[in-house]
This record gives sequence, structure tokens and C-alpha cells, in this order.
Amino acid sequence: MTKILAFSGSARKQSFNQAVVEMAAEGAREAGADVTVVNLADYAMPMYHQDEETEFGIPEKAQAFKELLIAADGFLIASPEYNSSYPALLKNAIDWASRKTNDEAVLAAYRGKVAGIMAASSGGLGGMRVLVVLRMLLENLGTLVIPNQKAIAKVNTLLDSSGRVVDEKTVQQLKALGAETVELARKINAD
Repeated sequence: MTKILAFSGSARKQSFNQAVVEMAAEGAREAGADVTVVNLADYAMPMYHQDEETEFGIPEKAQAFKELLIAADGFLIASPEYNSSYPALLKNAIDWASRKTNDEAVLAAYRGKVAGIMAASSGGLGGMRVLVVLRMLLENLGTLVIPNQKAIAKVNTLLDSSGRVVDEKTVQQLKALGAETVELARKINAD
């Protein structure tokens, strides 16, 4: 069974990006994948610093997050847009997981994996500028990012009072993104 890890680059309570990645995860489940949704708030890690890594190794939470990435065939990632890029929280988690330990392959958490990416904001652009740099980062690490991507504008108007995406068009788009990610991950793993 295809395994998908879904997470956002936001640890904020009632995060718009966590809400959209959870909806995309539903689409991945409906496509037959085994999906794990995590919140980076549960994987608190210090800012990456090579001297600290050399002295102390990879922190426990960073290693746990990396192991989730390694076990997955693909990812669903939603990112807030901070000044036209991704937040430090997301980049730091990606950086820690890129570090090689023991006898694992270089970039084992990323190479040969598939990702579906999305962004959401209350603004009119929906965070679309972050998708360019997030795609570039993931592809530089060896992850194939599917061509389809979603920037959900004015997302605050598309949620119910519990913070769940309820706008039918948006739900369909996010679920389709999740399903497309699963489909490509299946094809790659079938080879």
C-alpha cells in the first residue's frame, strides 16, 4: 500500500495550512493510500546548527520526523507564505531530515519520493509565491513534485467554525491533489 505523510509548515492553532493538508490527506485516503497526518508542533527541534549536530547528533524529534519521511512513498505539504517564501519552521524540519545518519543513503528522506504541494492564506493570492520556492527546494533534494499544485485564496471564508474546509469546489480540488500524489507515487514504486 502506498504510504503518504501529510504535514504543513505551520504550528499555529487553527492553521489554515493544516486544514488544507488534512483535506488533501482525505483525498489520498480515498485513493487507497495509508496516510499519516502530523503537525510539526509535535516535532519541536532546535534550529539546525552543524556544530551541534556534530557534538550531539540529530535531536530525537528531528530523527522521529525523518523516519516518518523515510517510511513514506510521498508527501502532502502545505506551506504558509512568509515574505514570498516558506517559514523557518518548515525549512528547519526539512534541513534536519536531510542529514545522513549511520548507513542510510544520502537524502534517504527525499530521493525517489513524490510530493503534492499547496498553500493557503486569507489573502487574494493564497500563498502562491511560496509554491515556487518550495517546489525548487524539494526537487533539489530529489523529490518529484507533481505538476498540479493549489494556492487557496481567502481560505478563511472557506472553513466552518471548527476550521475544516467545507467549500465544495475547494474540497474537490484538495482531494484531487491528494489522489494525484498517490497515483504518481504508485507508478514510481511499481517500477
